[in-house]
Amino acid sequence: MSNERTPSMVELYVRSVIYWLASVLWLAVVVTATLLAFPFSVHVRYAIASSWAKVSVELLRIICKVNYKVEGMENIPQGAAIVMAKHQSTWETFFMQKLLPPQLWVVKRELLRLPVFGWGLALCEPIAIDRSAGRKAVEQMVEQGKKKLDQGRWIIIFPEGTRVAPGKRNRYKIGGSILASQVDYPVVPIAHNAGEYWPRHSLIKWPGTITVVIGPAINGFGRQPEAIKEEVETWIENKMDEISDKTKWNR
Repeated sequence: MSNERTPSMVELYVRSVIYWLASVLWLAVVVTATLLAFPFSVHVRYAIASSWAKVSVELLRIICKVNYKVEGMENIPQGAAIVMAKHQSTWETFFMQKLLPPQLWVVKRELLRLPVFGWGLALCEPIAIDRSAGRKAVEQMVEQGKKKLDQGRWIIIFPEGTRVAPGKRNRYKIGGSILASQVDYPVVPIAHNAGEYWPRHSLIKWPGTITVVIGPAINGFGRQPEAIKEEVETWIENKMDEISDKTKWNR
């Protein structure tokens, strides 16, 4: 029988507020340092910028008691890869930077124009696309994605396109699978239940242990994008059925 005390709602709120204050203060330091690092290489700028995410994961563990465990570390390839991951929370956007080698994201081009934050984001050289361009947006992602992979950088894609609450499913989008079909780099599927501990639109961070599972790499080169998407979606959603806890949904 566990002797661990269950924290009150007041304590949970206090912990979460302290976490956010500490995280925002650290963000201000990191953004300033990233902007000052503009003369240096993108690798140096990324190392500085990603320190915010890495420290935030540890602050969350220490302050809010949100821990994590990772299964399938042996499935991480040696070289660059495309990651397709479940998207339930903000937590995984932080943790990917701690878990995997230097990486980048597919972002809306407009974000790069935001004062301060957008400038720092631009210095890390993400894949910036015009999402209003339809088919051309996918072509932009493929063209830029191949260049970044050839540079040894990982690409993180959330095929659902937005955060989805635990127990819910969104239609997986085809863009990442089109990229995977045209480049000779593996696809790494990742499932996790972070939304049960850091729910979207919620101040409270619930204590407990997030499970992250890294799946076997998938070879997508030369295959039909729809087949890649279906294989990724099937693996992720089947794994979600295994690691999810319904008692932690909608709290």
